[in-house]
Amino acid sequence: MAVKIRIPTPLRQITSGAESVEVDGSDVNELLLALCAKFEGMEKRLFKQPGELNRFVNIYVNEEDIRFLDNLHTKIKPGDDVSVVPAIAGG
Repeated sequence: MAVKIRIPTPLRQITSGAESVEVDGSDVNELLLALCAKFEGMEKRLFKQPGELNRFVNIYVNEEDIRFLDNLHTKIKPGDDVSVVPAIAGG
């Protein structure tokens, strides 16, 4: 099933400026792997190693942080809103 993933501004250079990208997957992990397969360089920006997101990458499904759901195994339904959000640090 195809789902749109919202791409943050810092990653749009990889997606040729696209604000959202449609990929297929039944859970967050499948969606992100499809996104990485579609855009060279995306994998190193999202993943520390296979199955482990970089610590400064947050993924939201319907405005819920996947860390409080089923993490990368969070199931996706048609119409779900998926967003990649870089963590912001400062002081």
